[in-house]
Amino acid sequence: MTFEPAAASRAPRLLRHYIDGEFVAGATTFPNLSPVDGTEIAQVCEADEVAIDRAVRAARAAQEAGWRSTTPAQRADWLQRIANGIEARFDDFVAAEVADTGRPVTQARTLDIARGIANVRTFADLVRTAHSEFFETHAADGSELINYVTRKPLGVVGIISPWNLPLLLFTWKVAPALAMGNCVVAKPSEETPGSATLLAEVMHEIGLPRGVFNLVHGHGANAAGEFLTRHPGIDAITFTGESRTGSAIMKTVADGVKDISFELGGKNAAVVFADADFDAAVAGVLKSSFTNAGQVCLCSERVYVERPIFERFVAALKTQAEALQVGAPDDPSTTMGPLISRGHREKVLSYFRLAVEEGATVVTGGKVPQFGDHRDHGAFVLPTIWTGLPDTARCVKEEIFGPVCHIAPFDSEDEVIGRVNDSAYGLAASVWTTQLARGHRVARQIETGIVWVNAWFVRDLRTPFGGTKLSGIGREGGRHSLDFYSELTNVCVRIG
Repeated sequence: MTFEPAAASRAPRLLRHYIDGEFVAGATTFPNLSPVDGTEIAQVCEADEVAIDRAVRAARAAQEAGWRSTTPAQRADWLQRIANGIEARFDDFVAAEVADTGRPVTQARTLDIARGIANVRTFADLVRTAHSEFFETHAADGSELINYVTRKPLGVVGIISPWNLPLLLFTWKVAPALAMGNCVVAKPSEETPGSATLLAEVMHEIGLPRGVFNLVHGHGANAAGEFLTRHPGIDAITFTGESRTGSAIMKTVADGVKDISFELGGKNAAVVFADADFDAAVAGVLKSSFTNAGQVCLCSERVYVERPIFERFVAALKTQAEALQVGAPDDPSTTMGPLISRGHREKVLSYFRLAVEEGATVVTGGKVPQFGDHRDHGAFVLPTIWTGLPDTARCVKEEIFGPVCHIAPFDSEDEVIGRVNDSAYGLAASVWTTQLARGHRVARQIETGIVWVNAWFVRDLRTPFGGTKLSGIGREGGRHSLDFYSELTNVCVRIG
């Protein structure tokens, strides 16, 4: 089976903004290209400062008109309607996600869209059942006091989401922002505008009050993204993307001292001890290195394997990586799709060349596959494994965001913990061991926001998610999202 562009591209030919309850076109557009074969999927409107200003003003008006005064139960009901709306158009969302990203259809169905729905439902349930802190105390004069905490909306939240898991990460931010009574102006990545536009259609179809949710398309620097972050009517910014972009946004919002939540880059490590369940560890590292062609912020680009099993592990991972089927998303045998764009592929290939210059042994991959058909116009690369680089090599230090990992041996627990922590990033890590005590001990010492033991990419959505160092600021998930997307106020009452 081969990929047919017309079959996968079911998104509208013109993707418009959604502002104040209406779909509106922009003065200029840009093409959205398929990463599978380079064909045009759609024309996308580019938001200028006027469009951004209109969206922010619409959100502010909706906030003051009554959205901020809705009850948690009412907002939970709206979120359930949104989730139902996505579910009703499930196949449309799958098609849009596949067209934009080129990921296998099975992954879009089982992960991306399913998790997008779960995100919305999770926050609907959380806001309905969230409770306040309550304390009884006594003052120095003996009088009795009660203290309770209330959550009030921040106001208008600017949301900027990435291209690697479009609907999943978009709903991860939009749902809790709406749940806490905020209105939003959201900008998806210019690379993946399709599913966000469909979500705007769902908002429109269910009758969400105008101005509560606004969608703007466009690029980042000196464009829609920057216009949004520097707009004085925005009360908070949540962003997922590159660390350098996060730094630029921080500078932009600094004068206004706006609330920010950043989930940024990572150079994540996997640690495999000699006592690990070998087959499970190989399968786990294969998944954590090559899922979504390595384009997940949580992917493992650094793999440390205890020396007694190092050679065996490298050979086993090589065999399994070479068994991955790189191809079109609608081919049932495909297990890895393309990178998001040819531009991003050039960045990844530049690291492939650099690794060789730095002295890496290329165990497998390191090149572009040749199909002999329209896929040669896409953005494919082969899953790649390196060994032999020092920890100081740029390819071991810098985030590549592609289907690649470097495997290095280690000799002791203390040594590998030090090497894992010797990074400017601190997003995630995984530890593979059958010694439960070791798993707990090592996890406590690793300087990341999340540590998996004998697992990867699974967690309860109520738990905190975020990174340390260059990997981000703040935590989202569960009540941590509720806290970020609201203003906490302590009310202290003297009662006697």
